[in-house]
Amino acid sequence: MLILTTVMSMILVNNYVLAQFLGICPFLGVSKKLDSAIGMGIAVVFVMVVATAATWPIQQILNSFNIGYLQTVVFILVIAALVQLIEMMLKKYIPSLHKALGIYLPLITTNCTVLGVCITNIDEGYGYVLSLFNAFGAGLGFLLAMILMAGVRGKLEGNEAGVPVPFRGLPITLITAAILSVSFMGFSGMFQ
Repeated sequence: MLILTTVMSMILVNNYVLAQFLGICPFLGVSKKLDSAIGMGIAVVFVMVVATAATWPIQQILNSFNIGYLQTVVFILVIAALVQLIEMMLKKYIPSLHKALGIYLPLITTNCTVLGVCITNIDEGYGYVLSLFNAFGAGLGFLLAMILMAGVRGKLEGNEAGVPVPFRGLPITLITAAILSVSFMGFSGMFQ
């Protein structure tokens, strides 16, 4: 039950993009097309889980040598290496997705949601299994936010006449993101 609660909490209540405002760059940059948004979301889910699987044991090793203060530097290096591996695999096996993600795929390295979930798992004292499910839920929350934003932006793109001129482009995108964020506040208190 704890695992299900953790996953649902990370998707709806503690959504990194819509509640904690982390990972906004890919959220705004890749959500123009649904296919790219889904691809980016799936890549982030995968990177979050794999990064957590790698960083949790590394943190235990750092703690055993009393050098836990190197956490952020080591985690960034591990995440960067994982993203490079994923980019090479996508380039070889799914070149269309690699091309669609473009510059945003290497930006997963600097996506603060990936680093944030790894550090949160340590700070909250989660065990290994719960950390993996927490990362999975956080990734699904990121994916959900990307899909919702891509859907709304798809509807807005074909209906520019209904948007006042000063709000066209980035302003309406930011307003849409704010409204999505406020809508997710309705889930607060749902999971403890």
